[in-house]
Amino acid sequence: MDRAAVQAWLDRYVEAWRANSREPIAALFSDDVVYRFAPYGEKNERRGLEAVVDEWLREPDAPESWEAHYEPFAVDGDRAVATGWSSYAATESDGARRYQNVFLMRFTPDGRCAEFTELYMREQPS
Repeated sequence: MDRAAVQAWLDRYVEAWRANSREPIAALFSDDVVYRFAPYGEKNERRGLEAVVDEWLREPDAPESWEAHYEPFAVDGDRAVATGWSSYAATESDGARRYQNVFLMRFTPDGRCAEFTELYMREQPS
């Protein structure tokens, strides 16, 4: 993988998130993917493509309720680190939220992600 390929994958990641559809999500990941929503604990981990896709679609975000942007920070062979942000509009139960994100990724030779760890921190209002 190079920076351009990782950026293209990240752009497809955002498109798949917005689409809330099985096919574009599944196209991102390998069949044996390990996806971590936090760095520790089995409850924060999904293994296998079907489990990851099911989790993404369990409580999908409305496409107009958020914005996000991610960029490669470092790329070394099949591994990459990306940084970026995600921002959610205010809802009836919560105010507007913005997160800083770091993604740790390992890719297969065909460009699908085999390991994905999502780290995030909510920004505090000023």
